[in-house]
Amino acid sequence: QVQLVESGGGSVEAGGSLTLSCEYSLIMLPSDVTGWYREAPGKQRELVATITTDGTKTYSPTVRGRFTISRSDESHKDILDLRMNRMKPEDSAVYFCNFRSTILESRNYWGQGIRVTVSA
Repeated sequence: QVQLVESGGGSVEAGGSLTLSCEYSLIMLPSDVTGWYREAPGKQRELVATITTDGTKTYSPTVRGRFTISRSDESHKDILDLRMNRMKPEDSAVYFCNFRSTILESRNYWGQGIRVTVSA
């Protein structure tokens, strides 16, 4: 069973920082993409940032310059991090880790979600 385990959420004041981590045990293929999405109350889930197997990164315009996505290998497990700096109240949401293939629709996995709250 594929599992994506998120950690690092919580509460922070505006201007502060948090780092989210997602641990998974999947072999990344060239066609795979990992990333972070978020879902605020009453809003649709939106892309935050993604990183491809070759390291190409994509960011939502709302977080570019403040958030950094990265991936590392530790003890046969991959860790996907999202470093969030200069946070704003509008960054408050449930954040989801995602692992998907760009060519195989069934190869699409989500974490359970982790809450981030930014107070003004």
